[in-house]
Amino acid sequence: MNRISSDILIGPHSPKGQTVATLEDLLAQKEAIEREIENTRKHQRADAITKVRALMAEYGLTASDLSGKAGSKSGAGKSGKVAAKYRNSATGEPWSGRGLQPKWLKAALAAGRKIEEFTV
Repeated sequence: MNRISSDILIGPHSPKGQTVATLEDLLAQKEAIEREIENTRKHQRADAITKVRALMAEYGLTASDLSGKAGSKSGAGKSGKVAAKYRNSATGEPWSGRGLQPKWLKAALAAGRKIEEFTV
């Protein structure tokens, strides 16, 4: 036998002097508990927002500080497109000079051509 509240028991048998919960009683309790959960969730969320706002004010932070990378105020460290240093004259395919050499450049160098021939 499980005890839901101090005066309602659920189970197949009711001890003398105890009330067995009806389905309607249990559904009403469930609804009340779900409302209480939602109210508590809203209250805790509001408290968290208040704490975050206080910390942001204390440290002089803005919303944009939170969306960027930590510790990065300038554009330093941002990776982006790098200008091509070399270009395949036959196909126009570029290579920045970073990372592994492309197959077309490896083949041309193996054939005896100089890398300077492909400089942009």
